[in-house]
Amino acid sequence: MSTTDEDLWRVLREIDNMPYGAGQIAALEQLIRRVDTTDDRQLAFVTRMQCTTAYVYGGEPAKSFVTFSWCLAEFDRDPQPYHARAARQLLWHFKYMINALLNFPEVPLDRTRAVLDDMERRYRAGGHSLQAVHKHRFMVADHVGDAEAAAHWYQLWQTTPRDDLSDCAGCDPTTQVRYLADTGQHADAVALAEPVLAGRLNCNEQPQAILTTLLVPYLRTGRHDDARNAHREAYRRMRGNLADLWEIADHVEFRTVTGNEAGALELVERHLDWLDRAPSPAAAMQFAAAASAALRQVDGELTVYRRAATDRPAADVPAGRLAAELAETATALAARFDARNGTTHQSELIAQRLAARPTGEHLPLSASLRRRPVRPTATPAGGAPAAATASGITAAGGPPPAPAEIPTDASPDQLLDLAEERWRRHDPVTFRAALAAYDARFGGTEPSPATAAHRLELRAAELSDAEEIPAAIGAGRAALTAYQELGDEVRAQVVAGRVGVLLAMTEEGTEEGLALVGAAAEALERSGDDRLRAAAHDRVALALLYGQRWAEALDALDRVPAGAGGDPYLAARVALHRVQALDALERPQECREAAEEARRLGRELGVGDLLAAACLAYARSTDDPAEAVTACDEALAVASAGVSLPARVTRARALMATGRAGEAVDDLAEAVTLCVERGAEGDAFLRWELANAYRVAGRLGEAAEVAEEAVLGLDRLGAQAEADRCRHLLAGIYQGLGEIDPALALLAQLAENLDGPDNLPHRAQVLEEAGGILYDADRDAQAAQRFVEAAHAYELAGLALDELRARRREAYARLWAGDSAAAVRTVGEVDRLAATLAGEPDQEPPVTYELALAAEAGARVLADAGRLDEALDRLAGLPDRLRSIEAFGEAAQVDVLTGDLLLRLDRPAEAERLLRGVLGGLPAGSRLAEQSAWLLAQALDELGRSDEASEIRKEHNLDE
Repeated sequence: MSTTDEDLWRVLREIDNMPYGAGQIAALEQLIRRVDTTDDRQLAFVTRMQCTTAYVYGGEPAKSFVTFSWCLAEFDRDPQPYHARAARQLLWHFKYMINALLNFPEVPLDRTRAVLDDMERRYRAGGHSLQAVHKHRFMVADHVGDAEAAAHWYQLWQTTPRDDLSDCAGCDPTTQVRYLADTGQHADAVALAEPVLAGRLNCNEQPQAILTTLLVPYLRTGRHDDARNAHREAYRRMRGNLADLWEIADHVEFRTVTGNEAGALELVERHLDWLDRAPSPAAAMQFAAAASAALRQVDGELTVYRRAATDRPAADVPAGRLAAELAETATALAARFDARNGTTHQSELIAQRLAARPTGEHLPLSASLRRRPVRPTATPAGGAPAAATASGITAAGGPPPAPAEIPTDASPDQLLDLAEERWRRHDPVTFRAALAAYDARFGGTEPSPATAAHRLELRAAELSDAEEIPAAIGAGRAALTAYQELGDEVRAQVVAGRVGVLLAMTEEGTEEGLALVGAAAEALERSGDDRLRAAAHDRVALALLYGQRWAEALDALDRVPAGAGGDPYLAARVALHRVQALDALERPQECREAAEEARRLGRELGVGDLLAAACLAYARSTDDPAEAVTACDEALAVASAGVSLPARVTRARALMATGRAGEAVDDLAEAVTLCVERGAEGDAFLRWELANAYRVAGRLGEAAEVAEEAVLGLDRLGAQAEADRCRHLLAGIYQGLGEIDPALALLAQLAENLDGPDNLPHRAQVLEEAGGILYDADRDAQAAQRFVEAAHAYELAGLALDELRARRREAYARLWAGDSAAAVRTVGEVDRLAATLAGEPDQEPPVTYELALAAEAGARVLADAGRLDEALDRLAGLPDRLRSIEAFGEAAQVDVLTGDLLLRLDRPAEAERLLRGVLGGLPAGSRLAEQSAWLLAQALDELGRSDEASEIRKEHNLDE
């Protein structure tokens, strides 16, 4: 075999480690072109056999017809020994062909049946069971809608013995479950699948295929939790695989019929462009029908983003128009299949799929929305959802308490006085009721100027509560003018202070607002009573807090008289404002004291929103997360809608700090739902936290789902730094799930995003992580390349120690990739870096550690290259240096390697002395202990002391 042929075989092995998809297909097609320029018939055959599998699982099955036919003809034309070795795989490929031929309406059924006949002939000739042949005859009958023939072949399939050409223990039951479900035998379908799911499934298509097939049986038998979990796990496994477009259609329909219209729309938009490169017309037909049904459940004017195709620009397409277009696509394809088959079966099936709609009770599927969000449809008259007000306290919302009794004989001024009193006491329900009574009874009369001014003042308060700040400012200015015209200086200054706070809440009115509140406070200091003076200074502080002028705000609060002029409600607000200032100034002890005072006052007053805000402030100020949880519980017990969201988030963070991630999940999921209900953008950030909570709780599937949602949301917000951090979290979750390729794709995207000079350390870290994942997956050649890229980034960042580590890992990757020459060259780079670091004075432990491991790596590479003496020389003194920094496990590892090299150099006596000492210090049963014992026994054998060697093997349970 020539060097060129050896290189091509090595490339083929590397391609075999690539994930299925367009990248592997492109690499194989390029390899075929190179192979065809050589005379290596075996390599040409093996490459095309591998290409057939890659086309089927990579979403381009039409191309597999060519490679399969080539291999079959080559197999028949001139049988060679290597053909015999591939005979079973070639017979297996017949099954791929039957499945694929059915899915292309341009392929006549007679051709498919002819391939089936050839398959049967070859199976018989090889003495194989016809179980797989019967299964595929059943599939043809089922496809054309011949129920009688399908039942016949199904029975034969089930009663014929299995053999090594039968589909796997997951795929055979998957087809059975589908048939049972299609014939209404849902309980039997579930019962058949249970032992299959309880076993070990390691096929490329499992368990996602059988879980997808179980979606409807689970629903029909009332096993909703199983249906939800099957959907989550199966869709997560197939969402990146074009070959699974048909099955993805099943998940779109599942979301539609379970009342998850938004979720179904999300899947349609995510996979819509796959229709432009669908693996087969059958898959395109199924997805188009399911997508059309899903789109019909949403507002027809809602737009769906569709990516550009060859003859179509990217565009936002109205859902209604797209639904009609996809329905036309699906029905046209069904008609083509029926024309080929001579039946109407496919059109009937597609009509059923197009008619899918929500049925039965809503089944929550999202890991981030535990219930269907209920968005408010209207704002109550005179009120609003909870919002920050000019008092700085969150207004009440949610189910309101009954208002206090409104006297039927109250005068206009009495009603307005009642409204103002209740506003100051945080009773928005009675506040609104009193104003409504005033408007109903006296709105058509001509009020006195003082009454009109008072109504304007309270109108500003209404608008402030409703977050209509510009309108509130306008009403406040009008009230201020009215009081000034009346000559009521005290009321004018009160209103001026409130208008000043409202202005301070706006970007453009800050300076005017501060001037107004300051002047009003000075005036009320001269003419107001204690309560008015206290309130005026509190308003100054609040305006300064809005401007983030924390120290000045605290000074203003210090000028509030003790007891807040006898107004406990005002005193509670002052305490809360003090908490805010002290927290920003990082004065934790005083902050906690102020929060406890606010909490005490809130309890005494019995006002829900004041107590909830005070408890929340305490929860955020305490160092004890358990106390924070208790405070949040107290807040949630009385919280209005406005406080429940921050209370849930604070409680979740405290629970995470106490190691109770499972409980934090519930709070964060509710917080996400609350955020969505209010139409707030922060749900993407909360989903990020929720994903991490799921991860810590060990619920990785749900963590992946929510992190994916968070990344999309953060990208939409333009929060790239946060989106990238969430991608990094998601990559780790994928790795934990064993989903290596999605993890690598995310890390590659991160490395690309972190392309600036300031991001070099982070870019290097991401590249090194990717290398580690590839190395652990035995994709060593690719791992080596990532370590090279990481080392280069570390070099540019000036991080020599990290560069050394990356180069060391590169050397190992090249060693295990079988590229000894490249590994030796990498050791040269490692030596160069190590020499630089070794020359530094006052060596820190991390440097000592990395230098030792670099020397060990070099020894292993050189030993593999046959340079045993050089390898042994590199290890001299390493164990002592490692033990000096308490790296005892690594020191023992180097000792064991030294013993191995001594044996290979025919120095068993030295090896025995070393290995006995090492073995005595290792935990019994550990990997290193077993390795040391095995080497020690070998040394004793070489020294002619076989009895002692046998004793060592017996003691450590080693084979003779």
